[in-house]
Amino acid sequence: MLSGNLLWVLTGAILLGVAAGLNGTFAFLQKQSLVGDAAAHAALPGIALAYLIFEKKDLPILMIGAAITAALSVYMIQWIVNHSKLKADAAIGLILSVFFGIGIVLITIVNQSGTGNQSGLNDFIFGKAATMAKSDLIWLSGSAVLIILMCLLFFKEWKLMIFDPIFAKGIGLPVERLRTLLTALTVLTIVTGIQAVGVILMAAMLIIPAAAARFWSSHLAIILVTSAFFGALSGALGTMISSLRTGLSTGPIIVLVAAALFLISYFLAPTRGLLSKIRKKRSFKRQRIAQEVTSNE
Repeated sequence: MLSGNLLWVLTGAILLGVAAGLNGTFAFLQKQSLVGDAAAHAALPGIALAYLIFEKKDLPILMIGAAITAALSVYMIQWIVNHSKLKADAAIGLILSVFFGIGIVLITIVNQSGTGNQSGLNDFIFGKAATMAKSDLIWLSGSAVLIILMCLLFFKEWKLMIFDPIFAKGIGLPVERLRTLLTALTVLTIVTGIQAVGVILMAAMLIIPAAAARFWSSHLAIILVTSAFFGALSGALGTMISSLRTGLSTGPIIVLVAAALFLISYFLAPTRGLLSKIRKKRSFKRQRIAQEVTSNE
């Protein structure tokens, strides 16, 4: 029998998994997954600054701080790429390292302050969903539902923007605004999940379910549904496994479950999986050998 708090954590983790799976698919297909990784790490200094300014662990205030620095990191990556000779991967690595380093320094300052040791900000590094208050879980669930609805609402527009941006512009879609909206939603997804999964691992929830789902289909709608399912399953199983033993952090377990689903997809997906490709390759060789034997006869 599930306890009341565990049921809330389970519900929040499932909704977060669905939201990350849906939003992560669009980011993955637009090749913006690593930008999400940088934004996740960049959220840490915003959390610490918000705590230092207001001196209380109020989740909405901390999340506003996280959103500001995460959005700033995305803007700075784009600015560096547009105004320097650095490529996107170098800009992402630079911004990720600098912001995360600043965050660690600020967290250290918080921990050395009078009430810092009781702030609980260290939980944002790796996540600790099991200790979240009911009010925090309600906020997480509500934000996750909003993300899910936005992904469903803009499905057609983002599909056109990703696969045929020229046609999208031709029919009058505001492509740049749609990209900005998708980036903003990615930041919101990261901000929503960092207390449960942590800033280091939240990017994995955006990338792994989408990457695993890609093995199962080439159709966007099926990829989205599969990614959302993998995200939800990772959240549910990770929460249940971490509840079996005291001291296990929920976030790392959720990511490990997602990684296991990726490996299963990589090997066993019916058309794109490794075993399927090996079977097809062997079948092709047999057919070619049979054709050569027939032609020689």
